[in-house]
Amino acid sequence: MITVIAGGVGAARMLRALLQVIDSSEVTAIVNVGDDLELHGLRISPDLDTVTYTLADAINPETGWGLVNESWQARSMLEQYGGVSWFGLGDRDLGTHLYRTHRISEGADLTTVTAEIVSAWGLGLNVLPATCDRLRTMVTLASDDPSNDHFKSLTAGSEISFQEYFVQRHHSVPVSAVRFDGAESCQPGPGVIDAINDADLIVIAPSNPIVSIAPVLAVPGIRDALINRRNVVTAVSPIIAGAALKGPADRMMSELGHDASVLGVAALYKDFVSTLIIDSKDSRQKKAIQDLGLRCVVTETVMSKPGVSESLALTVLAGANL
Repeated sequence: MITVIAGGVGAARMLRALLQVIDSSEVTAIVNVGDDLELHGLRISPDLDTVTYTLADAINPETGWGLVNESWQARSMLEQYGGVSWFGLGDRDLGTHLYRTHRISEGADLTTVTAEIVSAWGLGLNVLPATCDRLRTMVTLASDDPSNDHFKSLTAGSEISFQEYFVQRHHSVPVSAVRFDGAESCQPGPGVIDAINDADLIVIAPSNPIVSIAPVLAVPGIRDALINRRNVVTAVSPIIAGAALKGPADRMMSELGHDASVLGVAALYKDFVSTLIIDSKDSRQKKAIQDLGLRCVVTETVMSKPGVSESLALTVLAGANL
């Protein structure tokens, strides 16, 4: 069995690559819920939905999130009324959030509802929220952020939710701290620790280490479980030649005092990862990574290139002889 610690877009692509070479019934994804939010009375889980939509071949390929061939009439009505519309919810996507919210109101937990949604899309893998409890990634701004037509002015030191930072402000303002609100009282979701303990291979997907992987690790018990299984944990670096392919991972690492490179990723992961897979562009860093106590594998990792996805998946599996 393979267990993947997953964020959003990068993780979804890694999972899709793995499912090209291994049966879906052998794969479990433990997914970040620190990005979740409540909006318009709805329970929204962006990373869970990005994983589901991507694996169902329903994702919008231009954005990497949301549904392909989406319509936006509900959002247009919100804008007409002067309502909150900075977080775009397409008409079909709304159905997912309506279903999730209704089922939770009936007493179902997030793990149960996620399984129902994944099954409805005809997917065979097991998708687990890292926790069913409330966990929210919060960021502290490092500088003043003046107002515009979409949001009010904030001063340095202000703390906002991840979605306000990432979507509303387009991650354009530097941050000085990241905090995982609620983490101290969270419990791992049903099946999460078992998925780590029973896995033949654990993969840390190429997701933002600060706001996609770290929120999962912040759930009490998960990091310790990974440390105990370190010898079977492989990570794929989300940083290539000092830059992230998508999103602010490189800038966030630098802003928070980490080296925005494969070495920085290795330093963050070395306690619970035994093997780091890096892109060929970073081959010169192999020895330095090995000096940190990790095995280092160099290969092509940009999954948008033809043939790379399957090749990368086979490289990931090779470490566990699967």
